Amino acid sequence: MTAAEQTTADGPTFAPGTFTPRPRPAGTVAKITAAAAFELRIVLRNGEQLLLALVLPLAALFGGVYVTVVALPEPRINAVLPGVLALATLSTAFTSQAIVTGFDRRYGVLRRLAAAGWSRWQLLGGKTLASAAVVAGQYVILGGVALALGWRPLGSPFWVLLATVLGLAALLGLALLVGGTLRAEATLAVANLGWLVLIALGGLIVPLYASPGWLAAVGALTPSGALCEGLRDVLQHGTAPSPMSLLVLTAWTVLGWAATVRWFRWL
Repeated sequence: MTAAEQTTADGPTFAPGTFTPRPRPAGTVAKITAAAAFELRIVLRNGEQLLLALVLPLAALFGGVYVTVVALPEPRINAVLPGVLALATLSTAFTSQAIVTGFDRRYGVLRRLAAAGWSRWQLLGGKTLASAAVVAGQYVILGGVALALGWRPLGSPFWVLLATVLGLAALLGLALLVGGTLRAEATLAVANLGWLVLIALGGLIVPLYASPGWLAAVGALTPSGALCEGLRDVLQHGTAPSPMSLLVLTAWTVLGWAATVRWFRWL
């Protein structure tokens, strides 16, 4: 008999840790972290995802600074960067995440996770963490390139963080609603069409103040438009985001996530 083994009336018992490994379900934090790491690997290995997340925003940044088709106040980089950051957030939180979620449902990835004991909140938490990490990386890269092009930061980082978090939450809620309810083919079409519409209406390339009045009014009510205007208030004008921008982003966040919680499907 070993030191770890004892004999009782019910038979031999063993001290904790005698047998390893000890299979048991991972904790919630470990599951969310694993899901986020999995999502990040998908982004880094997928050329289409990198195109959406980084190449197109960089092209928009250089194009906005050096192509003077649209009249912008000098220095142009201060007027261009808010729209580019909003474009990067839109690409990652809405289009990319909707497509990934839609095809995960189609190929049964979500069904397998559900069968393995994953809850809906653990899955959504992993996707949220992964999207936040990608957006943070985009901001660092785009901000570094903007600094090299002559950008001098204005405003409080707190307001930039608040507007970005609200914009990320609003767009991610809508992405999970689309990817969690529609077929994969329909998700692909809606995500790409929505990307184009939200860029055009939201003033990400042509600022809303340079658009017709009715278009500026409609665009300010979209999540991309409210995010862009909030970032523009901080980074171009050095002020806090307008209450209207924050209110619109909060409303889209509540509506998108409430609908996602209600109608999101694993299959």
